[in-house]
Amino acid sequence: MYAWDFGPVLANGDLLWAGLRSTLALTAVALAGGLPVGLALALARLSGAKSLSVPAGIVIEVFRTTPPLVQLFWFYFGLPIVVNVEMTPYLAAALTFTIQSGAFFAEIFRAGIVSVDRGQREAARAIGMSPSQTMVRVVLPQAVKRMFPAMMERSIELMKTTTLVATVSYADLLYQANELAQKTFRPLEVFTAAALIYFVTISLFSALGALLERRMAASGEMAAR
Repeated sequence: MYAWDFGPVLANGDLLWAGLRSTLALTAVALAGGLPVGLALALARLSGAKSLSVPAGIVIEVFRTTPPLVQLFWFYFGLPIVVNVEMTPYLAAALTFTIQSGAFFAEIFRAGIVSVDRGQREAARAIGMSPSQTMVRVVLPQAVKRMFPAMMERSIELMKTTTLVATVSYADLLYQANELAQKTFRPLEVFTAAALIYFVTISLFSALGALLERRMAASGEMAAR
């Protein structure tokens, strides 16, 4: 029978806590950058100009259909060769997950914008709103409310995908867990603790998202699914 011993894990809990902070920080940066990138890509793809829609479509498809690990390796190992700049693990990870999440958010934005009744756009134009005013004041507020569940789901997926950054030595939770496992020779306990930390953290974010969604639905600000 295996003798479980979480003592070494508890004694080095500060390492796992530091890793969790790094994971949350990277996720926050990718979300903060990915949302505006996604909106810009969605608007470009929906525009009538091929000079905008075609490049946007290419970016979206490339980052949605290629493995995130390949993207991360390209930014970390390939981009410095192409542009001759120094690339840190954090910068490579931030660029990778910002653009990748932006590609997924672009499709969410596009679906939400298209779902808004065209008659509302025509009514806004009829009262003198410009296309940009119509998008900001009429279309996007409704679209964002409808997109909220999909955005929450994608945000949670992003947090789980960030575990790949351990491969380029970014000190996230998985990287710190691996270091601790080698230090204590207790990999079963360490990775069990890491899994529990991920479970609790993601469950809390899921519960918060569900609560916000219910409140928005109850207040009549979002149509029930």
